[in-house]
Amino acid sequence: MQFSQHLNPTPVPAARRAEILADPGFGRHFTDHMVTAVWTTDGGWGQARLEPYGPITLDPAAAVLHYAQEVFEGLKAYRHADGSVWAFRPEVNGERFARSARRLALPELAVEDFLGSIEMLVRTDVEWVPGGAETSLYLRPYLFASEAFLGVRPAAEVRYMLIACPVGPYFAGGVRPVSIWLSSAYTRAARGGTGAAKCGGNYAAGLAAQLEAAEHGCEQVCFLDAVERRWVEELGGMNLFFVLADGRLVTPELTGTILEGVTRSSILELAKEQGLDVEERRVGIDEWREGVASGTIAEVFACGTAAVVTPVGRLVWDGGEVGSAGAVTGEVTGRIRQALVDVQYGRAEDTHSWMRRLA
Repeated sequence: MQFSQHLNPTPVPAARRAEILADPGFGRHFTDHMVTAVWTTDGGWGQARLEPYGPITLDPAAAVLHYAQEVFEGLKAYRHADGSVWAFRPEVNGERFARSARRLALPELAVEDFLGSIEMLVRTDVEWVPGGAETSLYLRPYLFASEAFLGVRPAAEVRYMLIACPVGPYFAGGVRPVSIWLSSAYTRAARGGTGAAKCGGNYAAGLAAQLEAAEHGCEQVCFLDAVERRWVEELGGMNLFFVLADGRLVTPELTGTILEGVTRSSILELAKEQGLDVEERRVGIDEWREGVASGTIAEVFACGTAAVVTPVGRLVWDGGEVGSAGAVTGEVTGRIRQALVDVQYGRAEDTHSWMRRLA
């Protein structure tokens, strides 16, 4: 894929950008540029274009608006102490992006083109990468069916886009345990479905459960398997881990219904290096409830790109709860989280070659 650049003639003034970077929030402010490219069945991928960030024109009959043929990714660019900017395992995001596209019958974007678009945008908008504690530039690549056509078939025209926004710490007041609502009315995915793909429909389908969680005073929702309704799968947007009192670290195995998180796979490697026995297996909801109550499960945490590692305090369900809403982060949870962010921000040696320099 060839890349062209068309710079924004009216970028955000430096003073205003500084105000934004001082308190960026999440997904509220966007950089001066974006990347876009179009694929057609006749011509394949056309030239990728870096252009000013702004509204796009979309036909009312665009297939994505009717059949949700769309996938996306999420990753971050981190500013190190020397001013350089790095991404954490972006090639793994690129590989998952291709797998998701394949599942949604969308054209695959080559990993090298995925990385090329990210490098071009970050280098152009490098001044948007914040340098405060646990701040970063969040990158959102996405692919959607842009063909104007109402027939039910894979689109003959597809658009790739990449946008970016500066983000602050996920927890403004510091890392704290969250409360989880166990959904009994909804499931996230079934075998043969799109659970292993990162597509918008998965998240949209979980929003009703998220509202239910909020009604019960919880920040996140946990989904069980769609067949037996007894096996723990994942949260609305994060993978789960259990720290057992005997030193084992357990996470639900990938069954095709769970999104394979980049953070998840990284934690599995880091945990082994820290001397933990790691298990990927099925985890029953009764094992979670009874394990926390008896003390055989010492810690529970969730992980994902946005929050990195999030301790879980309470599990709440219709008729009961277990755990506490205390402000304490478990020792193993804290140690794993620190090891991960130290690599991402360049404070620890990158022994796995996980970091890729962007600028």
